[in-house]
Amino acid sequence: MVGTLKQTVYRQSDMNRRKKDIPSPAPSAAPARNHPRTPANLDLFPYEASARPVAGLAVDYEDGHRVRRHRHRRAQLLYAISGVMVVETEAGIWVVPPTRGVWVPAWVAHGIRMSGEPRMRTVFVEPGAAAHLPTQCCVLSISPLLRELMAAATEVPLDWQPGTRDGRLMMLLLDELRQEPVLPLHLPQPAEPRLARICRAIVRHPERQDGVADWALELGVDPKTVQRLFLRHTGMTFGRWRQQARLLAAMERLARGERVLDVALDLGYESPSAFAAMFRKALGEPPSAFAARGAASA
Repeated sequence: MVGTLKQTVYRQSDMNRRKKDIPSPAPSAAPARNHPRTPANLDLFPYEASARPVAGLAVDYEDGHRVRRHRHRRAQLLYAISGVMVVETEAGIWVVPPTRGVWVPAWVAHGIRMSGEPRMRTVFVEPGAAAHLPTQCCVLSISPLLRELMAAATEVPLDWQPGTRDGRLMMLLLDELRQEPVLPLHLPQPAEPRLARICRAIVRHPERQDGVADWALELGVDPKTVQRLFLRHTGMTFGRWRQQARLLAAMERLARGERVLDVALDLGYESPSAFAAMFRKALGEPPSAFAARGAASA
């Protein structure tokens, strides 16, 4: 089944190239130095078909750009120098601000939403290239060393040779992935119908103040049932899930350059200080610092 899907992915890639009358790039071609690709000229086939276990790619996106749900034969680590990426899968939503990355295992279908003109740097990793790699989607901390390795990897030819400087750089990048702690920038998306209804409503309108009792009344169940459903299907309480949804929404809006005051009030917080306290507790820095750092790196 996997082999059939693999052939389908590559056959579709070849068909798309023929439709656009664009010649297939040679797998050994290196990305242009200091010239990241754009969605208009992006072809991932060489990065997935490379004979080497790791390949780096740089792509710059505009604010609001959406990448439709798709999957890769290889695992992928997504990282943005600036801006915020929101990665959605059937299992949940992962938000990727600067200093963070999201790991997407091979064959996991995912879509991406861009906020604040992300400058994405990503690496594709052959399944089985290292035993320590995560087996599920997760957010990783991007250390200064890993950040520089990923940036350098985008300038390494796809046919890099083991034992050379390029080869040692790529293998160090692969080894460095084991050092990064998993971070809780994830919003689980439950499949349970009643819970999914609540979660969709909160994601669309995170400012809603409806509590457990309000949702229980709307669903015709006991408030304790709502709490049990959240714990069973998301691993979080209702209050914790709603706070996480608001945090991720805030990160997107701050990445687009919106004012901290406006974001805080629009998301239903009584004061900017209450919003700042929540933000600092979750990310270790105030929202003003997060917004300033994103603007400085843009």
